[in-house]
Amino acid sequence: MSQKTRKRTQQQNVNDMFHTEEHKFESEIFNDVAPTAPIHMHFNVPQSQQDKEETNVSTAGDRANIALLMFLYVLQGIPLGLAGSIPMILSSRKVTYKQQAMFSFAFWPFSVKLLWAPLVDSIYWSKIGRRKSWLVPTQYLIGVFMIVLSSQIPSLLGETADGSVNITTLTCVFFAMNFLAATQDIAVDGWALTMLRRENVGWASTCNTVGQTTGYFLGNVVFLALESTDFCNKYLRSVPQLTGLVTLADFTYFWGIIFFISTTLVFVFKKERDHPSCDNNQGVISTYKQLYRILKLPTVLSYIAILLTSKVGFAAADAVTGLKLIEAGMPKEKLALLAIPMVPIDIALPLIISKYTAGPRPMDVLLKAIPYRLVIGLWYAVLVYMAPSAKQAEGQFPYYFYVLILVSFGLHQVAVYSMFVAQMAFNAKISDPAIGGTYMTLLNTMSNLGGNWPSTMVLWLVDGLTSKSCVGGIASNSCSNTASVRECKELGGHCATYTDGYYIESVFCFIVGFLWLYFCKKKVERLQDKDLTDWKCPTSLS
Repeated sequence: MSQKTRKRTQQQNVNDMFHTEEHKFESEIFNDVAPTAPIHMHFNVPQSQQDKEETNVSTAGDRANIALLMFLYVLQGIPLGLAGSIPMILSSRKVTYKQQAMFSFAFWPFSVKLLWAPLVDSIYWSKIGRRKSWLVPTQYLIGVFMIVLSSQIPSLLGETADGSVNITTLTCVFFAMNFLAATQDIAVDGWALTMLRRENVGWASTCNTVGQTTGYFLGNVVFLALESTDFCNKYLRSVPQLTGLVTLADFTYFWGIIFFISTTLVFVFKKERDHPSCDNNQGVISTYKQLYRILKLPTVLSYIAILLTSKVGFAAADAVTGLKLIEAGMPKEKLALLAIPMVPIDIALPLIISKYTAGPRPMDVLLKAIPYRLVIGLWYAVLVYMAPSAKQAEGQFPYYFYVLILVSFGLHQVAVYSMFVAQMAFNAKISDPAIGGTYMTLLNTMSNLGGNWPSTMVLWLVDGLTSKSCVGGIASNSCSNTASVRECKELGGHCATYTDGYYIESVFCFIVGFLWLYFCKKKVERLQDKDLTDWKCPTSLS
Protein backbone atom coordinates (compact mmCIF):
# COMPACT_ATOMS: atom_id res chain seq x y z
CA MET A 1 0.00 0.00 0.00
CA SER A 2 1.41 3.43 -0.89
CA GLN A 3 2.17 6.00 1.79
CA LYS A 4 -0.56 8.27 0.39
CA THR A 5 -3.11 5.46 0.44
CA ARG A 6 -2.06 4.42 3.95
CA LYS A 7 -2.45 7.97 5.24
CA ARG A 8 -5.87 8.32 3.62
CA THR A 9 -6.97 4.94 5.06
CA GLN A 10 -5.84 5.90 8.56
CA GLN A 11 -7.70 9.20 8.37
CA GLN A 12 -10.85 7.37 7.22
CA ASN A 13 -10.53 5.01 10.18
CA VAL A 14 -10.29 7.95 12.58
CA ASN A 15 -13.33 9.59 11.02
CA ASP A 16 -15.31 6.35 11.29
CA MET A 17 -14.43 6.08 14.96
CA PHE A 18 -15.86 9.50 15.68
CA HIS A 19 -19.18 8.22 14.34
CA THR A 20 -19.26 4.88 16.19
CA GLU A 21 -18.92 5.71 19.86
CA GLU A 22 -20.62 3.08 22.01
CA HIS A 23 -22.23 2.80 25.48
CA LYS A 24 -20.70 5.96 27.08
CA PHE A 25 -23.11 8.33 25.36
CA GLU A 26 -23.35 11.97 26.23
CA SER A 27 -27.08 11.89 26.92
CA GLU A 28 -26.52 11.63 30.63
CA ILE A 29 -24.59 14.45 32.20
CA PHE A 30 -22.02 13.66 34.92
CA ASN A 31 -22.51 9.91 34.54
CA ASP A 32 -19.54 8.25 32.90
CA VAL A 33 -19.06 11.26 30.70
CA ALA A 34 -16.05 10.15 28.72
CA PRO A 35 -16.76 8.84 25.24
CA THR A 36 -16.02 5.18 24.75
CA ALA A 37 -13.81 3.88 22.00
CA PRO A 38 -15.55 1.68 19.46
CA ILE A 39 -14.73 -1.95 20.15
CA HIS A 40 -15.66 -3.91 17.05
CA MET A 41 -13.92 -2.27 14.12
CA HIS A 42 -14.38 -3.27 10.46
CA PHE A 43 -11.48 -2.44 8.18
CA ASN A 44 -12.34 -4.76 5.29
CA VAL A 45 -14.34 -2.24 3.30
CA PRO A 46 -13.37 -2.67 -0.36
CA GLN A 47 -10.32 -0.61 -1.32
CA SER A 48 -12.23 1.07 -4.15
CA GLN A 49 -14.62 2.49 -1.55
CA GLN A 50 -11.78 3.83 0.57
CA ASP A 51 -9.87 5.42 -2.22
CA LYS A 52 -12.65 6.72 -4.45
CA GLU A 53 -12.96 10.43 -5.03
CA GLU A 54 -15.88 12.30 -3.52
CA THR A 55 -19.01 11.80 -5.62
CA ASN A 56 -22.71 12.33 -5.20
CA VAL A 57 -23.89 8.83 -4.32
CA SER A 58 -27.59 8.10 -4.43
CA THR A 59 -29.18 6.14 -1.59
CA ALA A 60 -32.02 5.02 -3.85
CA GLY A 61 -32.46 1.29 -3.41
CA ASP A 62 -30.81 1.35 0.03
CA ARG A 63 -33.16 3.67 1.88
CA ALA A 64 -35.13 0.80 3.40
CA ASN A 65 -31.87 -0.86 4.49
CA ILE A 66 -30.60 2.38 6.02
CA ALA A 67 -33.89 2.79 7.90
CA LEU A 68 -33.66 -0.80 9.16
CA LEU A 69 -30.07 -0.34 10.36
CA MET A 70 -31.05 2.88 12.09
CA PHE A 71 -33.90 1.11 13.88
CA LEU A 72 -31.69 -1.82 14.93
CA TYR A 73 -29.20 0.61 16.48
CA VAL A 74 -32.08 2.43 18.23
CA LEU A 75 -33.14 -0.89 19.77
CA GLN A 76 -29.55 -1.42 20.87
CA GLY A 77 -29.47 1.92 22.66
CA ILE A 78 -32.66 1.28 24.70
CA PRO A 79 -31.19 -1.17 27.27
CA LEU A 80 -28.06 0.97 27.48
CA GLY A 81 -30.13 4.06 28.26
CA LEU A 82 -32.19 2.20 30.85
CA ALA A 83 -29.01 0.93 32.50
CA GLY A 84 -27.70 4.50 32.54
CA SER A 85 -30.82 5.72 34.34
CA ILE A 86 -30.66 3.10 37.11
CA PRO A 87 -27.80 4.74 39.11
CA MET A 88 -29.87 7.93 39.30
CA ILE A 89 -32.93 6.00 40.46
CA LEU A 90 -30.81 4.12 43.00
CA SER A 91 -29.33 7.39 44.26
CA SER A 92 -32.82 8.78 44.89
CA ARG A 93 -33.49 5.63 46.95
CA LYS A 94 -30.43 6.33 49.13
CA VAL A 95 -28.52 3.17 48.30
CA THR A 96 -24.87 2.97 49.36
CA TYR A 97 -22.04 3.74 46.98
CA LYS A 98 -20.79 0.17 47.33
CA GLN A 99 -24.10 -0.89 45.84
CA GLN A 100 -23.60 1.67 43.06
CA ALA A 101 -20.15 0.18 42.47
CA MET A 102 -21.66 -3.29 42.17
CA PHE A 103 -24.19 -2.07 39.61
CA SER A 104 -21.42 -0.38 37.59
CA PHE A 105 -20.34 -3.85 36.47
CA ALA A 106 -23.50 -3.89 34.34
CA PHE A 107 -21.74 -1.45 31.97
CA TRP A 108 -18.69 -3.66 31.35
CA PRO A 109 -19.92 -5.93 28.49
CA PHE A 110 -19.52 -3.26 25.79
CA SER A 111 -15.92 -2.75 26.91
CA VAL A 112 -14.88 -6.40 26.77
CA LYS A 113 -16.85 -7.77 23.82
CA LEU A 114 -13.53 -8.35 22.08
CA LEU A 115 -13.49 -11.62 24.07
CA TRP A 116 -16.42 -13.10 22.13
CA ALA A 117 -16.58 -10.98 18.97
CA PRO A 118 -14.58 -13.55 16.92
CA LEU A 119 -17.15 -16.21 17.84
CA VAL A 120 -20.02 -14.02 16.60
CA ASP A 121 -18.16 -13.38 13.36
CA SER A 122 -17.33 -17.04 12.75
CA ILE A 123 -20.11 -19.31 14.09
CA TYR A 124 -23.53 -19.19 12.45
CA TRP A 125 -26.33 -21.20 10.83
CA SER A 126 -26.21 -20.63 7.09
CA LYS A 127 -29.94 -21.34 6.61
CA ILE A 128 -30.83 -18.36 8.80
CA GLY A 129 -27.96 -16.10 7.82
CA ARG A 130 -24.59 -15.20 9.23
CA ARG A 131 -25.73 -12.13 11.17
CA LYS A 132 -29.37 -13.10 11.78
CA SER A 133 -28.12 -16.27 13.53
CA TRP A 134 -27.04 -13.99 16.36
CA LEU A 135 -29.28 -10.95 15.97
CA VAL A 136 -32.61 -12.78 16.18
CA PRO A 137 -31.97 -14.80 19.39
CA THR A 138 -30.25 -11.90 21.17
CA GLN A 139 -33.12 -9.49 20.47
CA TYR A 140 -35.70 -12.08 21.51
CA LEU A 141 -33.78 -12.61 24.76
CA ILE A 142 -33.59 -8.86 25.41
CA GLY A 143 -37.36 -8.76 24.96
CA VAL A 144 -37.77 -11.64 27.43
CA PHE A 145 -35.54 -9.92 29.98
CA MET A 146 -37.48 -6.66 29.68
CA ILE A 147 -40.91 -8.29 30.04
CA VAL A 148 -39.82 -10.38 33.03
CA LEU A 149 -38.05 -7.36 34.53
CA SER A 150 -41.23 -5.28 34.28
CA SER A 151 -43.00 -7.68 36.64
CA GLN A 152 -40.14 -7.68 39.16
CA ILE A 153 -39.35 -3.96 39.30
CA PRO A 154 -41.13 -3.27 42.64
CA SER A 155 -39.19 -5.96 44.50
CA LEU A 156 -35.87 -5.16 42.81
CA LEU A 157 -36.04 -1.41 43.52
CA GLY A 158 -37.27 -1.75 47.10
CA GLU A 159 -40.85 -0.61 46.45
CA THR A 160 -42.22 -3.43 48.61
CA ALA A 161 -42.84 -3.50 52.37
CA ASP A 162 -39.23 -4.21 53.42
CA GLY A 163 -37.90 -1.36 51.26
CA SER A 164 -34.60 -3.11 50.41
CA VAL A 165 -33.06 -2.84 46.94
CA ASN A 166 -31.99 -6.18 45.41
CA ILE A 167 -28.82 -4.79 43.87
CA THR A 168 -27.30 -8.19 43.03
CA THR A 169 -30.22 -9.35 40.91
CA LEU A 170 -30.58 -5.89 39.34
CA THR A 171 -26.90 -5.92 38.35
CA CYS A 172 -27.12 -9.44 36.89
CA VAL A 173 -30.21 -8.57 34.84
CA PHE A 174 -28.74 -5.41 33.32
CA PHE A 175 -25.35 -7.07 32.82
CA ALA A 176 -27.12 -9.80 30.84
CA MET A 177 -29.12 -7.27 28.80
CA ASN A 178 -26.00 -5.25 27.99
CA PHE A 179 -24.16 -8.46 27.11
CA LEU A 180 -26.95 -9.28 24.66
CA ALA A 181 -26.97 -5.70 23.32
CA ALA A 182 -23.20 -5.87 22.79
CA THR A 183 -23.59 -9.16 20.93
CA GLN A 184 -26.38 -7.66 18.82
CA ASP A 185 -24.05 -4.74 18.05
CA ILE A 186 -21.36 -7.08 16.72
CA ALA A 187 -23.93 -8.74 14.45
CA VAL A 188 -25.43 -5.46 13.20
CA ASP A 189 -21.99 -3.94 12.53
CA GLY A 190 -21.13 -6.91 10.37
CA TRP A 191 -24.51 -7.03 8.64
CA ALA A 192 -24.25 -3.35 7.69
CA LEU A 193 -21.33 -4.13 5.38
CA THR A 194 -23.38 -6.61 3.34
CA MET A 195 -26.85 -5.09 3.72
CA LEU A 196 -25.82 -1.82 2.06
CA ARG A 197 -24.48 -1.43 -1.45
CA ARG A 198 -20.74 -0.83 -1.65
CA GLU A 199 -21.13 2.87 -2.47
CA ASN A 200 -23.42 3.36 0.57
CA VAL A 201 -21.37 1.51 3.21
CA GLY A 202 -20.38 4.88 4.69
CA TRP A 203 -23.96 5.25 5.91
CA ALA A 204 -23.34 2.45 8.43
CA SER A 205 -21.42 4.76 10.78
CA THR A 206 -24.16 7.38 10.52
CA CYS A 207 -26.81 4.80 11.39
CA ASN A 208 -24.69 3.65 14.32
CA THR A 209 -24.24 7.16 15.70
CA VAL A 210 -27.78 8.42 15.23
CA GLY A 211 -29.46 5.14 16.14
CA GLN A 212 -27.54 4.34 19.31
CA THR A 213 -27.71 7.91 20.54
CA THR A 214 -31.46 8.08 19.87
CA GLY A 215 -32.04 4.78 21.66
CA TYR A 216 -29.99 5.85 24.63
CA PHE A 217 -31.79 9.19 24.72
CA LEU A 218 -35.18 7.44 24.73
CA GLY A 219 -34.15 4.94 27.39
CA ASN A 220 -32.51 7.54 29.61
CA VAL A 221 -33.51 11.19 29.28
CA VAL A 222 -37.03 10.63 27.92
CA PHE A 223 -37.74 7.87 30.43
CA LEU A 224 -36.49 9.90 33.41
CA ALA A 225 -38.59 12.88 32.33
CA LEU A 226 -41.79 10.86 31.82
CA GLU A 227 -41.20 8.95 35.06
CA SER A 228 -40.83 12.17 37.06
CA THR A 229 -44.00 13.30 38.83
CA ASP A 230 -42.78 16.91 39.07
CA PHE A 231 -41.79 17.14 35.41
CA CYS A 232 -45.08 15.66 34.17
CA ASN A 233 -47.23 17.81 36.46
CA LYS A 234 -45.36 20.97 35.50
CA TYR A 235 -45.01 20.52 31.74
CA LEU A 236 -47.34 17.76 30.52
CA ARG A 237 -50.50 17.88 32.65
CA SER A 238 -53.19 20.38 33.44
CA VAL A 239 -54.29 18.44 36.53
CA PRO A 240 -51.46 17.30 38.87
CA GLN A 241 -51.25 13.62 39.81
CA LEU A 242 -49.19 11.59 42.25
CA THR A 243 -47.10 9.70 39.66
CA GLY A 244 -45.39 10.31 36.34
CA LEU A 245 -46.81 9.31 32.98
CA VAL A 246 -44.86 6.03 32.99
CA THR A 247 -43.09 3.79 35.45
CA LEU A 248 -39.96 1.73 34.88
CA ALA A 249 -42.17 -1.37 34.74
CA ASP A 250 -44.39 0.22 32.05
CA PHE A 251 -41.38 1.34 30.03
CA THR A 252 -39.57 -2.00 30.07
CA TYR A 253 -42.76 -3.93 29.24
CA PHE A 254 -43.50 -1.65 26.27
CA TRP A 255 -40.02 -2.02 24.81
CA GLY A 256 -40.03 -5.76 25.49
CA ILE A 257 -43.08 -6.05 23.23
CA ILE A 258 -41.40 -3.83 20.61
CA PHE A 259 -38.35 -6.12 20.64
CA PHE A 260 -40.53 -9.18 20.07
CA ILE A 261 -42.55 -7.65 17.22
CA SER A 262 -39.62 -6.06 15.39
CA THR A 263 -37.40 -9.13 15.71
CA THR A 264 -40.14 -11.35 14.30
CA LEU A 265 -40.61 -9.02 11.33
CA VAL A 266 -36.86 -8.96 10.61
CA PHE A 267 -36.62 -12.75 10.95
CA VAL A 268 -39.52 -13.39 8.58
CA PHE A 269 -39.24 -10.65 5.96
CA LYS A 270 -35.59 -9.51 5.80
CA LYS A 271 -33.32 -11.76 3.79
CA GLU A 272 -29.59 -11.73 4.37
CA ARG A 273 -27.14 -11.81 1.51
CA ASP A 274 -23.45 -12.62 1.70
CA HIS A 275 -20.73 -10.53 0.14
CA PRO A 276 -17.35 -12.30 0.11
CA SER A 277 -15.26 -9.14 -0.29
CA CYS A 278 -16.84 -7.48 2.77
CA ASP A 279 -17.67 -10.48 4.94
CA ASN A 280 -14.44 -12.42 4.95
CA ASN A 281 -14.13 -14.90 7.81
CA GLN A 282 -10.58 -15.37 9.01
CA GLY A 283 -11.50 -17.89 11.73
CA VAL A 284 -11.70 -17.79 15.50
CA ILE A 285 -8.33 -19.36 16.23
CA SER A 286 -6.41 -17.12 13.84
CA THR A 287 -8.00 -14.02 15.40
CA TYR A 288 -6.97 -15.03 18.91
CA LYS A 289 -3.47 -15.86 17.63
CA GLN A 290 -3.25 -12.37 16.17
CA LEU A 291 -4.18 -10.89 19.54
CA TYR A 292 -1.48 -12.95 21.22
CA ARG A 293 1.16 -11.81 18.73
CA ILE A 294 0.18 -8.17 19.25
CA LEU A 295 0.37 -8.52 23.03
CA LYS A 296 3.95 -9.81 22.82
CA LEU A 297 5.19 -6.52 21.34
CA PRO A 298 7.07 -4.45 23.99
CA THR A 299 5.72 -1.18 22.61
CA VAL A 300 2.14 -2.46 22.81
CA LEU A 301 2.61 -3.66 26.40
CA SER A 302 3.94 -0.23 27.39
CA TYR A 303 1.06 1.52 25.65
CA ILE A 304 -1.50 -0.77 27.31
CA ALA A 305 -0.05 0.20 30.70
CA ILE A 306 -0.62 3.84 29.71
CA LEU A 307 -4.20 3.16 28.60
CA LEU A 308 -5.10 1.28 31.79
CA THR A 309 -3.82 4.03 34.11
CA SER A 310 -4.31 7.34 32.30
CA LYS A 311 -7.91 7.89 33.50
CA VAL A 312 -7.45 7.24 37.22
CA GLY A 313 -7.20 10.97 37.89
CA PHE A 314 -10.67 11.58 36.45
CA ALA A 315 -12.52 8.70 38.15
CA ALA A 316 -14.13 10.60 41.04
CA ALA A 317 -15.33 13.44 38.82
CA ASP A 318 -16.74 11.13 36.14
CA ALA A 319 -18.35 8.44 38.30
CA VAL A 320 -19.52 10.16 41.50
CA THR A 321 -20.29 13.83 40.79
CA GLY A 322 -23.75 13.32 39.29
CA LEU A 323 -24.80 10.99 42.10
CA LYS A 324 -23.63 13.52 44.69
CA LEU A 325 -25.67 16.28 43.05
CA ILE A 326 -28.77 14.06 43.23
CA GLU A 327 -27.92 13.29 46.86
CA ALA A 328 -27.78 17.05 47.46
CA GLY A 329 -31.36 17.38 46.21
CA MET A 330 -31.08 18.02 42.47
CA PRO A 331 -33.87 16.20 40.57
CA LYS A 332 -32.44 13.40 38.45
CA GLU A 333 -34.60 14.27 35.43
CA LYS A 334 -33.36 17.89 35.41
CA LEU A 335 -29.77 16.72 35.61
CA ALA A 336 -30.39 14.39 32.67
CA LEU A 337 -32.13 17.10 30.62
CA LEU A 338 -29.07 19.34 30.94
CA ALA A 339 -27.38 17.03 28.42
CA ILE A 340 -29.67 18.18 25.61
CA PRO A 341 -27.90 21.53 24.95
CA MET A 342 -24.61 19.60 24.82
CA VAL A 343 -25.61 17.49 21.80
CA PRO A 344 -24.44 19.95 19.07
CA ILE A 345 -21.25 20.60 21.03
CA ASP A 346 -20.54 16.87 21.29
CA ILE A 347 -20.99 16.55 17.53
CA ALA A 348 -18.80 19.54 16.66
CA LEU A 349 -15.93 18.94 19.08
CA PRO A 350 -14.41 15.86 17.39
CA LEU A 351 -14.52 17.56 14.00
CA ILE A 352 -12.74 20.64 15.36
CA ILE A 353 -10.17 18.82 17.46
CA SER A 354 -9.27 16.38 14.68
CA LYS A 355 -7.60 19.27 12.84
CA TYR A 356 -5.02 19.43 15.64
CA THR A 357 -4.44 15.67 15.91
CA ALA A 358 -3.95 14.95 12.20
CA GLY A 359 -0.18 15.49 12.37
CA PRO A 360 2.61 13.12 13.38
CA ARG A 361 2.27 13.81 17.15
CA PRO A 362 -1.42 13.48 18.13
CA MET A 363 -0.62 12.51 21.73
CA ASP A 364 0.72 16.01 22.39
CA VAL A 365 -2.90 17.16 22.39
CA LEU A 366 -3.79 14.48 24.97
CA LEU A 367 -0.95 15.48 27.28
CA LYS A 368 -1.94 19.16 27.09
CA ALA A 369 -5.59 18.38 27.86
CA ILE A 370 -4.92 16.33 31.01
CA PRO A 371 -4.14 19.26 33.39
CA TYR A 372 -7.28 21.13 32.32
CA ARG A 373 -9.46 18.06 32.81
CA LEU A 374 -7.95 17.46 36.27
CA VAL A 375 -8.62 21.04 37.34
CA ILE A 376 -12.21 20.91 36.07
CA GLY A 377 -12.66 17.62 37.93
CA LEU A 378 -11.65 19.33 41.16
CA TRP A 379 -14.03 22.18 40.31
CA TYR A 380 -16.82 19.59 40.12
CA ALA A 381 -16.20 18.89 43.81
CA VAL A 382 -16.66 22.62 44.49
CA LEU A 383 -20.00 22.53 42.64
CA VAL A 384 -21.14 19.61 44.80
CA TYR A 385 -20.07 21.51 47.92
CA MET A 386 -22.07 24.56 46.77
CA ALA A 387 -25.22 22.56 45.96
CA PRO A 388 -26.78 22.35 49.48
CA SER A 389 -26.41 26.10 50.07
CA ALA A 390 -27.68 26.94 46.56
CA LYS A 391 -30.84 24.85 46.98
CA GLN A 392 -33.86 27.08 47.45
CA ALA A 393 -36.45 24.44 48.31
CA GLU A 394 -36.89 20.70 47.95
CA GLY A 395 -35.73 19.93 44.41
CA GLN A 396 -35.44 23.63 43.49
CA PHE A 397 -32.19 25.28 42.41
CA PRO A 398 -31.66 28.77 40.95
CA TYR A 399 -31.12 29.09 37.22
CA TYR A 400 -27.58 30.42 37.69
CA PHE A 401 -26.58 27.13 39.33
CA TYR A 402 -27.85 25.11 36.36
CA VAL A 403 -26.00 27.48 34.01
CA LEU A 404 -22.86 27.03 36.11
CA ILE A 405 -23.16 23.24 35.82
CA LEU A 406 -23.77 23.44 32.07
CA VAL A 407 -20.79 25.73 31.43
CA SER A 408 -18.55 23.56 33.60
CA PHE A 409 -19.64 20.45 31.77
CA GLY A 410 -19.08 22.12 28.38
CA LEU A 411 -15.49 23.04 29.32
CA HIS A 412 -14.98 19.54 30.65
CA GLN A 413 -16.12 18.06 27.33
CA VAL A 414 -13.47 20.04 25.46
CA ALA A 415 -10.78 18.31 27.53
CA VAL A 416 -12.53 14.93 27.29
CA TYR A 417 -12.80 15.00 23.51
CA SER A 418 -9.28 16.38 23.11
CA MET A 419 -7.99 13.27 24.85
CA PHE A 420 -10.37 10.94 23.03
CA VAL A 421 -9.68 12.23 19.53
CA ALA A 422 -5.92 12.32 20.13
CA GLN A 423 -5.92 8.75 21.38
CA MET A 424 -8.01 7.50 18.46
CA ALA A 425 -5.71 9.26 15.99
CA PHE A 426 -2.66 7.67 17.62
CA ASN A 427 -4.31 4.24 17.57
CA ALA A 428 -5.01 4.61 13.87
CA LYS A 429 -1.42 5.71 13.27
CA ILE A 430 0.26 2.77 15.02
CA SER A 431 -2.14 -0.04 14.07
CA ASP A 432 -0.56 -2.55 11.74
CA PRO A 433 -2.62 -2.30 8.50
CA ALA A 434 -2.12 -6.01 7.84
CA ILE A 435 -4.32 -6.79 10.87
CA GLY A 436 -5.88 -3.37 11.42
CA GLY A 437 -9.26 -4.49 12.76
CA THR A 438 -7.88 -6.83 15.42
CA TYR A 439 -5.14 -4.38 16.40
CA MET A 440 -7.50 -1.44 16.81
CA THR A 441 -10.04 -3.56 18.65
CA LEU A 442 -7.45 -4.58 21.24
CA LEU A 443 -6.29 -0.99 21.85
CA ASN A 444 -9.86 0.29 22.17
CA THR A 445 -10.74 -2.51 24.58
CA MET A 446 -7.82 -1.57 26.83
CA SER A 447 -8.81 2.10 26.65
CA ASN A 448 -12.37 1.35 27.74
CA LEU A 449 -11.20 -0.90 30.57
CA GLY A 450 -8.93 1.94 31.66
CA GLY A 451 -12.04 4.02 32.22
CA ASN A 452 -14.24 1.31 33.75
CA TRP A 453 -12.09 -0.08 36.54
CA PRO A 454 -11.26 3.30 38.18
CA SER A 455 -14.95 4.29 38.12
CA THR A 456 -15.97 1.05 39.82
CA MET A 457 -13.15 1.44 42.34
CA VAL A 458 -13.99 4.99 43.43
CA LEU A 459 -17.68 4.12 43.79
CA TRP A 460 -16.71 1.16 45.96
CA LEU A 461 -14.48 3.30 48.24
CA VAL A 462 -16.75 6.31 48.79
CA ASP A 463 -18.65 4.79 51.72
CA GLY A 464 -15.50 3.55 53.43
CA LEU A 465 -13.97 7.03 53.30
CA THR A 466 -17.17 8.72 54.53
CA SER A 467 -17.86 9.34 58.21
CA LYS A 468 -21.52 9.58 59.32
CA SER A 469 -23.53 9.22 62.51
CA CYS A 470 -27.17 9.33 63.54
CA VAL A 471 -28.11 12.61 65.21
CA GLY A 472 -31.23 12.53 67.39
CA GLY A 473 -31.52 8.75 67.27
CA ILE A 474 -29.16 6.00 68.38
CA ALA A 475 -25.72 7.49 68.91
CA SER A 476 -23.95 4.26 67.94
CA ASN A 477 -25.69 4.18 64.54
CA SER A 478 -23.06 4.94 61.89
CA CYS A 479 -25.56 5.25 58.98
CA SER A 480 -23.25 2.98 57.01
CA ASN A 481 -25.94 1.18 55.02
CA THR A 482 -29.54 1.54 53.87
CA ALA A 483 -30.95 -0.37 56.85
CA SER A 484 -29.16 1.77 59.44
CA VAL A 485 -30.23 4.98 57.69
CA ARG A 486 -33.84 3.80 57.75
CA GLU A 487 -33.53 2.84 61.43
CA CYS A 488 -32.16 6.29 62.26
CA LYS A 489 -35.12 8.01 60.55
CA GLU A 490 -37.65 5.70 62.21
CA LEU A 491 -36.33 6.76 65.62
CA GLY A 492 -36.72 10.44 64.76
CA GLY A 493 -33.09 11.15 63.92
CA HIS A 494 -31.17 12.03 60.79
CA CYS A 495 -27.80 11.01 59.40
CA ALA A 496 -25.16 13.73 59.56
CA THR A 497 -22.03 13.55 57.39
CA TYR A 498 -18.81 14.65 59.04
CA THR A 499 -16.36 13.54 56.36
CA ASP A 500 -17.46 12.96 52.79
CA GLY A 501 -15.35 10.39 50.95
CA TYR A 502 -16.14 12.06 47.62
CA TYR A 503 -14.02 15.09 48.51
CA ILE A 504 -11.18 12.87 49.68
CA GLU A 505 -11.33 10.96 46.42
CA SER A 506 -11.50 14.16 44.37
CA VAL A 507 -8.30 15.51 45.94
CA PHE A 508 -6.61 12.10 45.74
CA CYS A 509 -7.50 11.67 42.05
CA PHE A 510 -6.32 15.22 41.35
CA ILE A 511 -2.92 14.46 42.91
CA VAL A 512 -2.63 11.03 41.28
CA GLY A 513 -3.49 12.57 37.91
CA PHE A 514 -0.66 15.09 38.09
CA LEU A 515 1.75 12.46 39.39
CA TRP A 516 0.80 10.24 36.45
CA LEU A 517 1.43 13.15 34.07
CA TYR A 518 4.82 13.87 35.69
CA PHE A 519 6.07 10.28 35.54
CA CYS A 520 4.41 9.08 32.32
CA LYS A 521 4.65 12.12 30.05
CA LYS A 522 8.13 11.19 28.82
CA LYS A 523 7.03 7.60 28.33
CA VAL A 524 4.11 8.71 26.14
CA GLU A 525 6.40 10.96 24.11
CA ARG A 526 8.91 8.13 23.59
CA LEU A 527 6.14 5.80 22.42
CA GLN A 528 4.93 8.48 20.04
CA ASP A 529 8.42 8.83 18.58
CA LYS A 530 8.78 5.09 17.93
CA ASP A 531 9.09 4.00 14.33
CA LEU A 532 6.01 2.34 12.88
CA THR A 533 7.99 -0.88 12.44
CA ASP A 534 8.15 -1.15 16.26
CA TRP A 535 4.37 -1.59 16.29
CA LYS A 536 4.21 -4.25 13.56
CA CYS A 537 3.60 -7.91 14.34
CA PRO A 538 6.53 -10.19 13.36
CA THR A 539 4.42 -12.05 10.78
CA SER A 540 3.57 -8.80 8.94
CA LEU A 541 7.10 -7.44 8.76
CA SER A 542 8.52 -7.62 5.27
